[in-house]
Amino acid sequence: MSKKIIILGIVIVLAGAIFGGIFGRLPLQTSADNALTPQKVVGDYSQAVEVIEANYVNKIEHEKITESSIQGMLFTLDPHSSFFTADELRKMKEEQASQFYGIGVSILQHRDGVYIQSVVPGTPADKAGLRYGDKFLTVDDKDALKWTSAEVSKNVRGPRGTSVQVKLERAGNEKPVEYTLVRNGVPLPSIRNYFMLKDGIGYVGLTGGFQETTVDELDEAVGELKKQGMKSLILDLRNNPGGILQQAQEVVSRFVPEGKTVVSVKGRSRYEQTKNLLASGGKYEDYPLVILQNGGSASASEIVAGAIQDYGRGMIVGSESFGKGLVQGIFTLPSNTGLTLTVARYYTPYGRSLQKDYSNGSIYDYYTNHGEDEDSPHTAPPTGKEFEVAGGRKFRDGRIVPDVKVLPLQFTPIRGRLNEAVFFFTRQLVAGKIKGFENYRAEKQSFKLAVMNDEFLVNDKLFEAFRTFTAAEKANGLTAENINSQIDYAKARIRMEISTANYSSEAGQQVLLEVDPQVLKGIEQIPEAGKLFKSIGAGQQ
Repeated sequence: MSKKIIILGIVIVLAGAIFGGIFGRLPLQTSADNALTPQKVVGDYSQAVEVIEANYVNKIEHEKITESSIQGMLFTLDPHSSFFTADELRKMKEEQASQFYGIGVSILQHRDGVYIQSVVPGTPADKAGLRYGDKFLTVDDKDALKWTSAEVSKNVRGPRGTSVQVKLERAGNEKPVEYTLVRNGVPLPSIRNYFMLKDGIGYVGLTGGFQETTVDELDEAVGELKKQGMKSLILDLRNNPGGILQQAQEVVSRFVPEGKTVVSVKGRSRYEQTKNLLASGGKYEDYPLVILQNGGSASASEIVAGAIQDYGRGMIVGSESFGKGLVQGIFTLPSNTGLTLTVARYYTPYGRSLQKDYSNGSIYDYYTNHGEDEDSPHTAPPTGKEFEVAGGRKFRDGRIVPDVKVLPLQFTPIRGRLNEAVFFFTRQLVAGKIKGFENYRAEKQSFKLAVMNDEFLVNDKLFEAFRTFTAAEKANGLTAENINSQIDYAKARIRMEISTANYSSEAGQQVLLEVDPQVLKGIEQIPEAGKLFKSIGAGQQ
């Protein structure tokens, strides 16, 4: 990357920073000669690069200098203005398009390598015959045994139509299996699964971000659940990091009347005048609604939860949301790199800011302070300005506080080891290698999304086989006492893994969701959600 490209990148960032408010943080200059201007900053930067290039002991990597310089400037603004390499920018655009190019597998890193957890129907991996439990040995002749999941993902993804060779260890096979796969489109849906719970309650897992297809996926899921008798809905936004603003607007439009404010946007430049985004007309739903959220629910997820809460349209269950109310614009830089720059702030219909305070503390604290652990010191609600919303309920700036707080399923070190043990047991089980349980052999996933109540139940005989298998494997680090203390949890994990191996990752997740304390609390709150909606009406502001 040339020095001209470096300087041009700095100029673009400076121009964007001026409009985004960076100079509002700088001390006032008293002398015109000393005034800080973009030209002076660029000049100083250019001279610094020349000095470094002429005198530094090693060869200069201009690309790294550029990236670190831009990122350093952005870090002085806020936690969400960020630089993207060309590869990172490409991935972000792929995610917004709800598709990327690869082979079509979901993978997990276990104690001795990266394994396939599920394949995606209709993708190259599905057509070639890759399976649950296959372990990556090499990718394009590169040793993958010590790779992380991210490294495997990076190497199997690539341009559409290009090929990739993988060598895999398969349970039950003496020799590795090898495939040459041609990369193709892999769907990246917003809604990962949906199914019916008890008493006419539908569940929709909108956990994959807000992408270009989000509201279409929601309409399809709700339509299918209605055919199955759905009378109320749990909409799961946990760990949904957000995404496209217009899609969040359309999701809210499904639950509040046309013309109601969904979110207000206020900033500088084109957002200098507050812009109110309104609910569109169309498929308005009036059944009881519960939204699940947690510390991973951010941005567009908080817009949805905030509007629903402000209008009293439904109950929010879980833990405090992340607290990201900053609007990012995407700017493309030379060499196809780019950056996201904060250009405005989000506010709920009744005026609450969604952004938590980032003026004190480190970036690490900002991103890890979710307040979801029982002993966490960060479980106190926001302390910002108080607002009264529909029905006289009161909430504060900062992040979305649930109407009913409930801790998630707690993962302990023992449960972590059990998860590993269950995976390795199930891998052998579905390969037909557990004596007396050869009928559990499964060579291909059927891609069913839902598990029936009587399917893959773990009886005492099967659990004893798991206990025996686990005790014989020292790598599991589990004792009989460990296992006996977690029987219910272990049985649920075994059923989850068997469902995944036979059906899909979505089916496996359903098994865990049915024993999830936040989902169970959501079911319990459905009547209250109905009462709240009826008492307030359709959210009259």
